[in-house]
Amino acid sequence: MRRWDGVVEWSAGTVERFVWQSGSVRPLRREPQPAPVNYGCLPGIWNPADDAEADAVWLGPPRTVGEQVRDTPTGLLYLQDGDHKVIFGNLDQGAGALLDWFPPERGARLLGPQEAQAWLLGLPAAPPAKEPNRR
Repeated sequence: MRRWDGVVEWSAGTVERFVWQSGSVRPLRREPQPAPVNYGCLPGIWNPADDAEADAVWLGPPRTVGEQVRDTPTGLLYLQDGDHKVIFGNLDQGAGALLDWFPPERGARLLGPQEAQAWLLGLPAAPPAKEPNRR
């Protein structure tokens, strides 16, 4: 299975959120609730569903904001609106908290690593100089 490059934008357990832009992270905003998982993106891989780089989550202990990680997906958090999240790490270490993070109307469900790889391979490259629209 292919390994993908990602960057952590929001460390598990914190409310300070950052965004990856032009090769570095910068402060974005303070969230009302701490992240239940490490959250970030896969630079260079574009998700047209939210007009931003593909979202990624790393399960397990907190990671450092700005940390660059090269890893193989262990799953895909499927959402009805197409704003899927690629999952990295042991699904026994936070997948439940990840699912609980999304309201029922988003239709969150876990898919396997093969679905994650197939979804990623079907996404286009990020447009040049396109700034992410992080929500």
